[in-house]
Amino acid sequence: MAAVKHGRSGRRGWKKLHLGVDGSGVIRAQAVTESTVDDATTGSRLVEHVVGEVASVTADAAYDTVAFYKAAGARGATVVVPPAKTASVSQRGPRSGLRDRTIRRVEALGRRRWQKESGYHQQARVENAFFRYKLIIGSGLRARTPGGQQTEARIACNVLNRMTELGRPAS
Repeated sequence: MAAVKHGRSGRRGWKKLHLGVDGSGVIRAQAVTESTVDDATTGSRLVEHVVGEVASVTADAAYDTVAFYKAAGARGATVVVPPAKTASVSQRGPRSGLRDRTIRRVEALGRRRWQKESGYHQQARVENAFFRYKLIIGSGLRARTPGGQQTEARIACNVLNRMTELGRPAS
């Protein structure tokens, strides 16, 4: 209320945490952005900056953009992103052959069977990483500056990775 009283908006903005998680649940990349930043743009940057080989990239429909497919394709990765329900194959030449193949496959199989065939269920690993982050680290940031927030997220992800490493059963 005090912020509104003194001429500023009463609502604070929020930050978004983007995570890149590998098949074993280890966080390989992270970024903190403003809430207005496009998910696919940030996801493209995360894919570009992952160290090592990237075999596949799985994400939700918010990442269904030509730029995201290009970034993942440039790394030689298989892209598993469900196309938007209104997505159609490119009519002006192949803007993204990977994306067009996905759209055709979803049309041929149906969305549910495509998800099973493509391994889309792996996206749950990222959701699990977010759950662990919020449960152990918390849902808020303590740092006030953007640089400090990036550093805080990086440290938190390193802590979670170390805890995951220590807590895995030897099997």
